[in-house]
Amino acid sequence: MLENNKQFSPCPICNKEDISTLLHTKDYSLTGEDFQIIQCANCTLEYTDPAPSKEAIAPYYNFPSYISHTDTKEGLVNKMYHKVRNHTLTQKTNWVQSLFTGHKGHLLEVGAGTGAFADSMSKKGWKVTALEPDASSRQKALDNYNLNILPIEELFHLEPAKYEVITLWHVLEHVHDLNAYMKTFHSLLKPNGRLIIAVPNYTSYDAGYYKKYWAAYDVPRHLYHFSPLSMHYLAKKHKMSIMQKLPMWFDSFYVSLLSEKYKQSGMIGMIRAFFIGCISNLTALSNVDRGSSMIYEIKKID
Repeated sequence: MLENNKQFSPCPICNKEDISTLLHTKDYSLTGEDFQIIQCANCTLEYTDPAPSKEAIAPYYNFPSYISHTDTKEGLVNKMYHKVRNHTLTQKTNWVQSLFTGHKGHLLEVGAGTGAFADSMSKKGWKVTALEPDASSRQKALDNYNLNILPIEELFHLEPAKYEVITLWHVLEHVHDLNAYMKTFHSLLKPNGRLIIAVPNYTSYDAGYYKKYWAAYDVPRHLYHFSPLSMHYLAKKHKMSIMQKLPMWFDSFYVSLLSEKYKQSGMIGMIRAFFIGCISNLTALSNVDRGSSMIYEIKKID
């Protein structure tokens, strides 16, 4: 049973107290425990309730198929994940470089996992600092890439105004101290620096289709569930501005496959996942705010 839970009220972004229950779901990956998703009526941030405290969250990550910690290739979905990751890794590194054409500066990766992106950027000539809370992932990064990834607590002891780029690839939805992190990112960025945040988007077509089975809710590991509007509020609160929004096209397929797995829908579900992923991406083509997952390029403005 979940103990030491944290109630998110008032809203951690806009500080309003108009909070209501949106839906009920459960931890389909591990425990089967029930949770609810609640929503702020003002900024539209959603969050998991009850949410484990920092001291209680660790066991919810402790299972073999949690891919960002294990790099497992067991099963169809995880094999697909690795094939896609190799492709998107090149896209990510090229895109981040394009923000600072011809410049090889300092990059901070928060939530580096087993080190693939940090290693890729290092090979491009960037001076990379990488942080990761999970000790086993840090060891895998050392074994696989000879990367010395630091514990996440080091974030609050880094040199101010040092980094051209700070990246969080599907990390922000996991952190407890949302405002403390954002305040720190602002202080660590150089003037005109960029904060790159990738998070699931609950306003996507696939989220609306799968509802409580939507795999990107991933309760209770995902504490927050963002919309483009809530990200706008969050950036503005911390004296930053969203410059660009990009859909992550492959996430719609990966999340749909996992969602069908949670529904225990068998082979027909696997086929349906492909079509739901396609519809979600077609929707995002006409409205960028409907991507299954979104990348936000956020600029420090003072």
